[in-house]
Amino acid sequence: MARKVVVLGAGATGEAFAAALRRHEPDAEIAVVEHELVGGECSYWACIPSKTLLRPLEVVERARLAPGADAAVSAVDAERVFAWRDEVSEKDDSSQARWVTGTVGAELVRGTAVVAEPGLVRVGERDLPYDALMIATGSRPVVPRIEGLAEVPFWGSREGTSASAVPATLAIVGGGAVGCELAQVYRRLGAEVTLVQNGAHLLPRLDPEAADILADAFREEGVELRFDAKATRVEGGGDLPFRLELEGQEPVEAERLLVATGRKPNVDGLGLEKLGLQIERKGIVVDERLRAGEGVWAAGDVTGVALFTHVGKYQGRIAAGDVAGHDVRADYRAIPAAIFTDPQVAATGDTSGEGAVTASWKVESVARTGTFQKPKRPGLLKLYADPERRVLVGATAVGPEAGEWLGQLTLAIRAEVSVDVLRDTIQPFPTFSEAVHFAARDLPL
Repeated sequence: MARKVVVLGAGATGEAFAAALRRHEPDAEIAVVEHELVGGECSYWACIPSKTLLRPLEVVERARLAPGADAAVSAVDAERVFAWRDEVSEKDDSSQARWVTGTVGAELVRGTAVVAEPGLVRVGERDLPYDALMIATGSRPVVPRIEGLAEVPFWGSREGTSASAVPATLAIVGGGAVGCELAQVYRRLGAEVTLVQNGAHLLPRLDPEAADILADAFREEGVELRFDAKATRVEGGGDLPFRLELEGQEPVEAERLLVATGRKPNVDGLGLEKLGLQIERKGIVVDERLRAGEGVWAAGDVTGVALFTHVGKYQGRIAAGDVAGHDVRADYRAIPAAIFTDPQVAATGDTSGEGAVTASWKVESVARTGTFQKPKRPGLLKLYADPERRVLVGATAVGPEAGEWLGQLTLAIRAEVSVDVLRDTIQPFPTFSEAVHFAARDLPL
């Protein structure tokens, strides 16, 4: 008898799980439940629209830094930038829905799912019994405790990536990946941008040295940065400018207010308490096989392990393998992350520096930088290595397309490639990845 599998959420994680399970179990009866658009947050309100918005603005900046091309650069056409964004991340999920039902061969059930009892999910008046349940319900923005925020029409990340007009002035609360990317989008589109960060650095999860390079680039472009600034109260909006009060600093006034202070798991109102799961503040607790309980798996943002689309896809594939009875376990030693600002900031593995030796190399010192832009812009590659095992444990990079050329270091960490092999690896010339050789050479091992 075919196994019945229900998937809660048709975002990237749920799709990856369903597709992988279909490869493992061709006869499984898979039902995917989605209450919004098939494809999820990443496709329509996050990764895809934000990176599409950033791309034409980066191209213009690159041309300005290339002698001979700079004279051909004209002003950015914001209307066409927004139009391309709409084309790429059109709020029409028909093609992805066809992929789920056709290519994957799953049933798509639209609506809000609630666990009625173990083994049974209810969507409206429809009952969906299951042998295996995958919870891939993602996350939603955190709304910080700022007096008056609930009464004003502020932007969240969705509004920030969906807007089709450039405000004259924009205040952003939050200096993480979303806040930084959208700060550069709107500044390069012509807005006066003030970014408020309750801490000493942008991108607080990453190496401060890398974050400071990005901060300097932002200042050069005219983004005002307010560090160690705690937002306490806000008023305005509509016909009046927003007035954001900061503890110990001058207030910020702006036409628009964008709040990007993190995300939290979507676990409320789903009836998950009936399943006896362990749910903590960061999300559903899972083991290395993504098991959350008897006959229940969870993957993606809802687990709180690492809120990246690529991690959700990876977890979905691992969970599908476990559901199908394969001996698989998740390995998080080398989770890559990229912030698609200009310059890009990327990291992989453990960059805390605890118990590690480090070495850095300036990206502007490799030959590729001189062929890429004038004047040269600062960049960095920093490696973190285990001195006893003589292998990399982490890496941080700042520079053009850093998220691309950091890939070899993700593999090196995951495969435990020795530093000696990295030192002896031939890097192509002239490329930014030449920095890998020099940084590895200088590790005190």
